[in-house]
Amino acid sequence: MRDDEHDVEYAVSVRDVSKNYGDVEALKDLSLDFPRGQLTSILGPSGCGKTTLLKIIAGLLSPTSGEVEVNGKTVTGPGPDRAFVFQDFALLPWASVIRNVAFGLELRGVAKSERESIAQKYIKNVGLSGFENSFPHELSGGMRQRVGLARALSVDAQVLLMDEPFSAVDEQTRRKFQEDLLSLVQQESKTFIFVTHSIEEAVFVSDQIAILLPRPSRVSEIIKPTGIRNKGTDNIRRDPEYLDIVDRIWASLRSYVE
Repeated sequence: MRDDEHDVEYAVSVRDVSKNYGDVEALKDLSLDFPRGQLTSILGPSGCGKTTLLKIIAGLLSPTSGEVEVNGKTVTGPGPDRAFVFQDFALLPWASVIRNVAFGLELRGVAKSERESIAQKYIKNVGLSGFENSFPHELSGGMRQRVGLARALSVDAQVLLMDEPFSAVDEQTRRKFQEDLLSLVQQESKTFIFVTHSIEEAVFVSDQIAILLPRPSRVSEIIKPTGIRNKGTDNIRRDPEYLDIVDRIWASLRSYVE
């Protein structure tokens, strides 16, 4: 979908989506567009429906009302145009790194030599060369998350859905992941939708930040930290605009924190 006024193409469009769990309204009439080739973070207080929204976009949940379009087509379930990076890695414990990364291609019937060649490329891209034959229990949490990311990239989905993918790793590893993610967004020309609880992380990695209100959730504000995107990863966190945006978001969310 294209916004003609601003000449922006949207890979994903959420239109008036509501989601009820019994008597609980998780989302209500939520609308949000995700620019193609950019990273959009979904940020908001705990329990506001961030993961619910992500699963609806993935086709893992059906909305109570409203619709989601991916590349102009209405989402009716999971599809090859979207890949999910889970918070808990969701790796096959009995499979090697290369087989885990190639698993989505295996399910699609891609020949072994071709899928392993593709898997090798993304194993290298996420910094795991040399660990192709290792098993998940032999890897650190950060390395397992890299395997999950490589697996999502290997199926060549145009939209990558990431549910707090860095929350289970230590701070140093998390910062390195954030820097690597910026490089991947530039290299892959894919659309990334990134759920996080961290204001600082959202401002660091995002082209666009959607702030959600407490449930029944809807979009409170869209922030585009465009002024810091080309400052270089070593300089972003020291940039006055970065610090101002972090403070601005915290001021808008502070009242919702219990």
